Amino acid sequence: MSRSRPMASHVGQYRGASLLALRVSLRVIYIGTGTAPSGNRTGHRNLTSGRYDVVIIGAGHNGLTCGAYLARAGLKTLVLERRGVIGGAAVTEEFAPGFRTSTFSYLMSLLHPKVIRDLELRELGLTVLPATDLFCPIGSDNHIIMSGDVARTAREFSRFSRHDGAVYAEFDAYLNEAADVVRELLFDTPIDPSRRDFKGLRELAAFAWKYRRIGGKFYRIVDLLTMSADDYLARWFEHGVTRAVLGYYCSIGTFAGPKTPGSAYVVLHHLMGEHVGAGGWGFIRAGMGAISEAIAAAGRQHGLETRTGADVTKIEVTGGRAARVVTATGDAFEARAVVSNVSCKVLFDRLVEPAELPPEFLKHIRGYRTFSTAFKINVAAEAPPRFTAFEPARCGFAAPNYVHIGPDVDYLQAAYEDACQGRWSRRPFVTAVVPTTVDDTLAPKGKHVINLFGGHAPYELKGATWGTERAAFLKNVYDTIDELAPGFSGGVIADQLLLPPDIERIINTPQGHIFHGELSLEQLFFQRPAPHYSDYRSPVRGLYQCGSSTHPGGGVSGIPGHNAAREILRDWKSVRA
Repeated sequence: MSRSRPMASHVGQYRGASLLALRVSLRVIYIGTGTAPSGNRTGHRNLTSGRYDVVIIGAGHNGLTCGAYLARAGLKTLVLERRGVIGGAAVTEEFAPGFRTSTFSYLMSLLHPKVIRDLELRELGLTVLPATDLFCPIGSDNHIIMSGDVARTAREFSRFSRHDGAVYAEFDAYLNEAADVVRELLFDTPIDPSRRDFKGLRELAAFAWKYRRIGGKFYRIVDLLTMSADDYLARWFEHGVTRAVLGYYCSIGTFAGPKTPGSAYVVLHHLMGEHVGAGGWGFIRAGMGAISEAIAAAGRQHGLETRTGADVTKIEVTGGRAARVVTATGDAFEARAVVSNVSCKVLFDRLVEPAELPPEFLKHIRGYRTFSTAFKINVAAEAPPRFTAFEPARCGFAAPNYVHIGPDVDYLQAAYEDACQGRWSRRPFVTAVVPTTVDDTLAPKGKHVINLFGGHAPYELKGATWGTERAAFLKNVYDTIDELAPGFSGGVIADQLLLPPDIERIINTPQGHIFHGELSLEQLFFQRPAPHYSDYRSPVRGLYQCGSSTHPGGGVSGIPGHNAAREILRDWKSVRA
């Protein structure tokens, strides 16, 4: 999308005058501290109005993270949540009598150690449980194990290609060097390279100096951002099975296949975790909702308030500045700063009057890509899938609790091409995890919860509707598993199928996109969610963003919330100076 000079001029005027205008408007609008709503901090049915330093819209994990940091800094902060439970996509809920599950997100990988340390989440009960090595069935009588042990994974690859086994250690080191660069970028506030004022040039120079030692590694990042996963991996590996084991990640949560340009980066995004298990994955005891609860508890220790059943329908702007939020029940909360954890499309297309936004900015937001093809099935079962290709003695563990079904590149690409034609994948790729093998809090004794996540199930179907296709789609997924683990579907006690329209309806993510938008080159770093406004701010003074629509994107990392809080506090200090 072109960057017009009027837009650049608008940005320059805003940046240049922002501190003075913000200082004046804050002093005029916010008088006194007001009275905090009384009573229980969570779960009010009858909300009251009040004044706060900061009001955050959406109690997903990033909203809670942002709120916890702000509360720790002494700001009077309120988080409003539309649903009856905090956590957004990181929640634990009962879906069948006696069975609880991580309804949406299902494994912990990217929750950053810094966030865990800063908010003392382990001291508040956050417990990470290890997943087994990744088990990848290749038909009914063969498999690959992908392990954190590089030598073991290399031996596994060697069974399919001696060449692939021989180069795996070198590839792993090469990819991790690229990952280290991206990990460092995660905590950066994206610069605006189009700015030509003194501050913009200073930030650009500081950014270039900080990363001056990257050297040739810069081109590794360019390759990841522009190449397809399969082309990238084909530089190293010759066998379609070994490429599929690594390339599988490129389609998780995205409308892409292994041959889609730019999909190589999504592989890296999923492998950047810094925790236990293959690729940094692990289970959370009591489900992913325990992450959200621990973050909220960290904030409550410093006065953070969270309120559920508070559906924000409008952000009122006064004098070009966000002044208060209004809920569906008519309750209003004045704030010196408003922070949005909801999708950028919801924020700017529904909550803010279009007249308050630059037309080019709004056009970009409306073109922001969120089309989703991801599905989730939560299953209450008598037993986990028993894969015929699994051999406990050779695999080294009693039963797998972390499985990828996607045996070769052609299989993964065919699943994607079905979705491109507007139909659900006849042969879907499926991630199957069984948290109840290590967590006894989720199901009755002897029973299990299985989370199935995969693709592709397009948000909209061509020539059909999900109302008529749900049952056939569910049966198809079960058939896919039954081929590799005969009899699994016969042990299903209850299930919950979540298609993109369901995810959209429940947690208000447009088109059900789990990352709040594609992780593609034009929607990353200083382009996420829009040019000139990737720094967690917005065209409206005092209105910030802290959700997955911002850098570095989706995944339960807490990093957008952390970074947004840092920028808010920087502005806060400038205003109060």
